[in-house]
Amino acid sequence: MQQFTMMIDGQKITSEKTFEVINPALGLPFAKCAEGSPESVDMAVKSARKAFPEWSQSSQQSRIEKMLEIASLLEQNMPELMQLITQENGKPLNGYKGIGSGMEVGGSIAWTQATTSFSLPPKIIQDNDEAKIEVHRKPLGVVASITPWNWPLLIAIWHIMPALRTGNTVIVKPSPYTPLATIRFVELANTVLPPGVLNLVTGGADVGNAISSHPDINKIVFTGSTATGKQIMSLASGNLKRLTLELGGNDAGIVLPDVDVKKIADELFLSCFHNNGQTCACLKRLYVHESVYSDVCEALVKIAKSIVVGNGMVEGVEIGPLQNKAQLNKVIELTNDAIASGGKLLVGGKQREGEGYFFPPTIISDIADGVRLVDEEQFGPVLPIIKYSNVDEVIAIANKNQNGLGGSIWSSNIPLATELASKMETGSVWINEHGTVQPDAPFGGVKQSGIGVEFGTLGLEEYTSVQTIKTSRR
Repeated sequence: MQQFTMMIDGQKITSEKTFEVINPALGLPFAKCAEGSPESVDMAVKSARKAFPEWSQSSQQSRIEKMLEIASLLEQNMPELMQLITQENGKPLNGYKGIGSGMEVGGSIAWTQATTSFSLPPKIIQDNDEAKIEVHRKPLGVVASITPWNWPLLIAIWHIMPALRTGNTVIVKPSPYTPLATIRFVELANTVLPPGVLNLVTGGADVGNAISSHPDINKIVFTGSTATGKQIMSLASGNLKRLTLELGGNDAGIVLPDVDVKKIADELFLSCFHNNGQTCACLKRLYVHESVYSDVCEALVKIAKSIVVGNGMVEGVEIGPLQNKAQLNKVIELTNDAIASGGKLLVGGKQREGEGYFFPPTIISDIADGVRLVDEEQFGPVLPIIKYSNVDEVIAIANKNQNGLGGSIWSSNIPLATELASKMETGSVWINEHGTVQPDAPFGGVKQSGIGVEFGTLGLEEYTSVQTIKTSRR
């Protein structure tokens, strides 16, 4: 069984305790990982703090060059990283419509490269005979990244690269469910970066709590559940840490009566079921106008029945297992509750017998708000489809949910869809697609879905503080 270590101050660090990493397609361990502790966090913070002055004062160009070297290393090691992601996360190497481990590593490369193109030059507020006023962006210090299990490498890249680009040093704590691809990435990056610039500590809640409360960490960027985000926010208050929190989503999609069902069906299904529904910005509750309700249900069921579910290492598999047993149990619980509450099971609905955490694409109709499957984030391959008759009323219903990450409008009338999009209380709204993100477009949630934004120059700003310099000329 392969052994993985932590990385602190440019060195691989072992520990007396280890934990096993489970392959969800088999339900069996396939690797062991060093288990960190609060003492490991202290070591990593000291290393990052020591490296900060030189790294923060290095030139923009030198940091860009090192980031591009890291992107090249990711590309050179792409097959290994893909296999690690598939083994620890379960997503197929290629996946449905190409959304799999290959896309995750490819996206990591592209995001690293794109982040080098963003910059935060000084802004001149005033420059006249009286004074010159400049606004500068300065790195915060030590940034801690706490990542989830659904996109383990890609989200680590989202957190780490803007931190490095702006001159911060970093400590990353991957999910104990999926630490391996991130460990390998940090090992590769440390062949390029100075010691202490990028550190990795593995472990569970005690490590996360030690990071959240550590007095010498200046910022935390976290992607995960709202409950955990609130706990991090509370612990981080001790030294007023900066926070970027991308939290739970229960994204609504609204299908208007003017759609061409055949034209949107594939994209609609992809929006709901890519990565097995285990994406914060998946479409998780679908509101369909009564005039096209039956046609939409029929089209999505037809696609669901054609999907190949299995071990992601096998060629041709489109959707893999749920990542962990707890998530599988939650999906089963919400599905059974929806059916008991009167929902009509159209396809799927039962765990596959045998090894692994497999659950097929499942669609439930004749359901409404107030049922747990609609009100809660299922984070799995189960879609509730809700019938509506009045557009204004359904917008209000969609907005009533406590989450506000993303939403979508599906229509052939783009001006109308754009008008309705502006009424959705979400950080992002897509028209005729859902959940697509890109490096230059800000992404973040409102309400219970988070604080702050990621990506582009606005995301880059979140890793900096503002310093105003005024030079008097009187």
